[in-house]
Amino acid sequence: MGNPWLTIIGIGEDGLAGLSDASRKALANAETVFGGERHLALADVGDRGRAWPMPFDADIVLSCRGRPTAVLASGDPFWHGAGAGLAEKLAAGEWIAYSAPSTFSLAAARLGWRLESVVCLGLHAAPFERLAPHLAPGARIICLVRDGKAAGDLARWLSGRGWGASAFWSLVALGGPRESIAEHRADRLVGDLAGNLVAVAIEARGGQGIPRSSGLSDDLFVHDGQITKRPVRALALSALAPRSGERLWDIGAGSGSISVEWALCGGTAIAVEVREDRVANLRSNAATFGLAHRITVVTGRAPEALATLDVPDAVFVGGGLDRAMVDAIWARLAPGARLVAHSVTLETEALFGELHQQHGGELMRVEIAHAAPLGRYRSWEAVRPVVQWSAVR
Repeated sequence: MGNPWLTIIGIGEDGLAGLSDASRKALANAETVFGGERHLALADVGDRGRAWPMPFDADIVLSCRGRPTAVLASGDPFWHGAGAGLAEKLAAGEWIAYSAPSTFSLAAARLGWRLESVVCLGLHAAPFERLAPHLAPGARIICLVRDGKAAGDLARWLSGRGWGASAFWSLVALGGPRESIAEHRADRLVGDLAGNLVAVAIEARGGQGIPRSSGLSDDLFVHDGQITKRPVRALALSALAPRSGERLWDIGAGSGSISVEWALCGGTAIAVEVREDRVANLRSNAATFGLAHRITVVTGRAPEALATLDVPDAVFVGGGLDRAMVDAIWARLAPGARLVAHSVTLETEALFGELHQQHGGELMRVEIAHAAPLGRYRSWEAVRPVVQWSAVR
């Protein structure tokens, strides 16, 4: 590690007593110690301590470059802490870190849970909807929350969405002399909890999670009829072949149903939609599924709106593809990127025939019919055929 000038130290509620010899030595040698007011008090650093500015700004630490400096963070500084934000701005030899047990580790140890099987979330600065993709019967989740009031709000949020029977633990000041743990049922938690150093553990019960198969029910989305219908959406997602960490362009996104299902697979999406009313639906759906942080909404018309976007791994065009748009998209695709487009018009179907001949891929016509009443009987009611062209760059 060379001769690092910065030491990043994880500290728990037990203060100096819980630190390693190396951490205590780094603290003693530091000219300046940064941290929250609580951290500085736990470490008893006196007038060498400097409280973090609000909002957090790593540049104040970098201004001490070359002089012995320490940064204090709760538990593991690289799990919802300041560690990674600082390390990204430094060369490898400039810093060293000593971590303490994270709140997640302490919570799992108190409850006897296998941490590798637990979902760990930071909800102290994120909406509760971030929980939605992870809720399933029996799921175990540990959340960092802002304070006791937020813990009470979370219990009410769960109850309002059918998860009121969930076991709900409040874990306060873990690892210190004021530690306390209490078990509740989410829908029976009365009022708000006291204190600020609160984590919450949930064992989900009573509700139904989001299905993980492609082609979610149309009823789960807010839309005005402009939605890629469930069976056709399943075919589109199969051709798009989403992988974790990949980026999608969803052009003419409408309700954003393709973007939502792509993001549920672990990727990110840029949803391009020209109509403001549909943009509102799109944002609502992203928020409801807890995916607003994974879906970027761009209000504009393709191909003009695509010029400044980051290069995608896959592109979906739900309708309205023309030669100018496909040329603009194709020029931006890296080798291996997938393009999937749908059409219900004869004119675009003819274009697809040309594109298939030019770029290859797969050309498929899909006809679907649903059973519907016909007098005292039932009959097949056909929907408009959809033509899908899919190709790999």
